[in-house]
Amino acid sequence: MGAETEQGAAKNGAAQPERTPGDLVAPESVRARLTWPRLLVIPGLVAIALLLLWLWFRGAQLDDVARNSLADGNVWVRTRQHIEMTAISTFFVLIIAIPLGIALTRRRLRPATPVVVAVANLGQAIPALGLLMLLVIWLGIGQRSAIIGMVIYAVLPVLANTIAGLRGIDPQLTEAARGMGMSPIAVLTRVELPLAVPLILAGVRNALVLNVGTATLATFGGGGGLGDLIADGITNQRMPILVLGSMLTVALALLIDWLGSLAELLLRPRGLETVEGKS
Repeated sequence: MGAETEQGAAKNGAAQPERTPGDLVAPESVRARLTWPRLLVIPGLVAIALLLLWLWFRGAQLDDVARNSLADGNVWVRTRQHIEMTAISTFFVLIIAIPLGIALTRRRLRPATPVVVAVANLGQAIPALGLLMLLVIWLGIGQRSAIIGMVIYAVLPVLANTIAGLRGIDPQLTEAARGMGMSPIAVLTRVELPLAVPLILAGVRNALVLNVGTATLATFGGGGGLGDLIADGITNQRMPILVLGSMLTVALALLIDWLGSLAELLLRPRGLETVEGKS
């Protein structure tokens, strides 16, 4: 009888898949569904606003100065420049802030965390326009100065959220993972990073929206973007051009924030919704 019991336990044990500590804390659950309101409300409102803007713009009386601001596909060119600067700067923010945040949560570099975070805080303590002007004096006019300024200005949210996400993990989970024989890299990639993903993605979303707004200041450093339209509208006192540049910037920020919210939902590890709901 005892032998049969042992054989049944062995069979049951063999049938069970190997689990990591992350699986124990975040058991499989149904991922939150992408509802139609979540998918359609923001892009629908943006589409309606842009349609109304187009209808209003068609009826607006434009003089030669306003037409020159829009000549040769200038609106599309400035929009493309704005998107390019936002994408490039966010890419560099990610490859700098996330690895740096991971490194600062390791035991050897942990004492340096306050110093590095204080340096990152300087990027947002300095006014964005002042930072851009300093970079223009140092590096010259062009998109390079604008992109570097955007990276410096947006690195803090991703860095801070990466550190907070990794530090917020229960130490018992990592100890259990090491006790199961997992290497430090495996513990990081299979336990720590999946659990820190929600906070990291929130920081990335904030950085994207920050970069959209900061990119409008690139016009003062010769970087282009939708800030050119806004500056033309203010300098030449042409309200249609000012409204066009401002509305396109707002629409772009809303769409990027919407895409960021979808990424947060889709990339969130399974089970975290249930765990967070119970807590």
